[in-house]
Amino acid sequence: METIIVTGVGGGVGQSILKSLQGSSYRVIGADAEPTATGLYAVDKAYQVPRASEPGFVDRLLEIAAKESAQLIFPGLDPELPVFSAEAKRFRSRGVEVAISDPDVVRISDDKLATAQFLEAHHFPSPRTRLLSDALKEQIDAPIVLKPRRGGSRSQGVFVASGPDELERLAAALPVDNYIVQEQIVGDEYTCGSVNFHGRCFGVIAMRRILRDGDTYKAFVHKDAALAAFVTQVMEALRPFGACNTQLRVRDGVPYIFEFNARCSGTTYCRSLAGFNEPLMVANYLLRREEPRPEARELTIFRYWKEMAIDNARVATMTQTGEISGNAIAL
Repeated sequence: METIIVTGVGGGVGQSILKSLQGSSYRVIGADAEPTATGLYAVDKAYQVPRASEPGFVDRLLEIAAKESAQLIFPGLDPELPVFSAEAKRFRSRGVEVAISDPDVVRISDDKLATAQFLEAHHFPSPRTRLLSDALKEQIDAPIVLKPRRGGSRSQGVFVASGPDELERLAAALPVDNYIVQEQIVGDEYTCGSVNFHGRCFGVIAMRRILRDGDTYKAFVHKDAALAAFVTQVMEALRPFGACNTQLRVRDGVPYIFEFNARCSGTTYCRSLAGFNEPLMVANYLLRREEPRPEARELTIFRYWKEMAIDNARVATMTQTGEISGNAIAL
């Protein structure tokens, strides 16, 4: 049985990967920096690891991979992506594949200005985008969206300015060097998953979504051949490795991309429920050389909270020793 490590299992992305792999023929190990991370208690073996920004992160994961004979790692947190991308050759030299894109793809996906520049350079529709510092010197067309250039997630720190006065008022309280302004695109929002290897996009699933506090809480899987073909074209220009999430809005029939996530996403399990299981397809391709054959059926998906009760003794063991095994609870 092949063994897979999933990191960042305290967050929505890591947990979505875990849920997609539960019940599969793979053995899954969870890793997180927090001993109370929920996903640590949903696997048969779990480890506490340093944060990606701390010394020893890579060495600890290599140690765990060697101890558990793991062959594949799925990153579950955005701050981990540049580290895994930079160290991918080191992992692969030890016989451990990493579901991670090249550094340039990771950089573009983490930088909304670079995302817009990539799309413009390849003649794909995208919202007009510029640095906040430049917008303050120019005449703007309102309304516009202000958002972090790097490191933003779940719509945190995102604002809408209705005109120059409001833009200046908002900018006064923001780190100008790390903010962009973007044309506001009004229309249905979609999150699109894809599986990609070596410049080929094997398939796309498009889900119209409704957000609450920046998270998808209702998703509607639609078969839209034109939208899937568009995202496929973009992915084959971007060339991510493994799963890649594309976020866009459709205005007057035209899809405007505003964000890439070069990883699985918090809605990965929603896609798996529709039959488009990105982690399983990625694992089967990298570990078993099975070509992805994605399919998806049209569904309406509602998300809801689910509680998990863990004995205090197990939490104490994780806190004190940095690892636990057995008694996994399904997410």
